[in-house]
Amino acid sequence: MDRLSPAGTQKMLRHDVEHIVGKHVYGNLYGCDAEALADEQLIVRVVREAVKVAKATLMEVKSWKVEGVKGGVSVLALITESHIAVHTWPMYKYAAVDVFTCGDHSDPKAAFEHIVKALKPKWVVQHYADRSSLMTSSWEPSEGSYEERAGV
Repeated sequence: MDRLSPAGTQKMLRHDVEHIVGKHVYGNLYGCDAEALADEQLIVRVVREAVKVAKATLMEVKSWKVEGVKGGVSVLALITESHIAVHTWPMYKYAAVDVFTCGDHSDPKAAFEHIVKALKPKWVVQHYADRSSLMTSSWEPSEGSYEERAGV
């Protein structure tokens, strides 16, 4: 019988149920133009375009600008499939980008690449995490309860 045993130890994975497809592309953009990173309306436009490029469904966009020496712009697009976020630090010519989507139809890598092309960094560090409900690798948690391990 296919099942997960107690305490999260994986024994066998069920192949007869639908699964969630979660794709997470995130990374750091270095050496961007400081003026572009400080332009809230530009970042909002780029994020809205990235939603379309990802084949995602926009629910809402929120943006804010933090003033001061270490200030910057943050833009968060809530999409039916999850979110796209860009946080900038013009003083450092740096932006952090996070694109997380669920579903077979969405393309977070294309959205990430669109943001990169728009912000024109000198170099990029990109990461990918499979956030699907099907396990591609597994580990067994430590013995004992959370409370015992945390000392509470």
